[in-house]
Amino acid sequence: MKILVMSDTHGNVPLALAACEMSRPFDAVIHLGDGSEDVKSLVHALDAAVIHVAGNCDIDSDAPRELVWECEGKRLLLVHGDAYRVKSGLERLEARAIETGADAVLFGHTHCATVTTRADILFINPGTLAQFCPHTSCAILEITRTSISAELSDVW
Repeated sequence: MKILVMSDTHGNVPLALAACEMSRPFDAVIHLGDGSEDVKSLVHALDAAVIHVAGNCDIDSDAPRELVWECEGKRLLLVHGDAYRVKSGLERLEARAIETGADAVLFGHTHCATVTTRADILFINPGTLAQFCPHTSCAILEITRTSISAELSDVW
């Protein structure tokens, strides 16, 4: 399964849609918060599932702040990241990932794209698509029964 992962769109729907266009084909989109209104636009524009969690700027969102989602037999922990203070390090998020039995963790909040492995768990932050940021990016996840891989992609 191919999944487009984005976060922190902060109202930049045109760039979110551009990320979708450049990443086609995909099976689903995951949005990791700070753009709950943008998610509504994606749902209407796409023929794919849109899975999302709320971020710290999504005050009126009814989306969950955390979600464990299973795909191809793999467990993914989806969070925005602020509740785990990811700007200060990944230790708290790593502990939560271990607690939930996650194979991969998808998080945002820092606006810094990264793919790293900790405790045999893949951690992916797609970066941001916010208009006010100098570097905008997303991530593409490939999930099979035997593996999870992630690639970061610049979006402009």
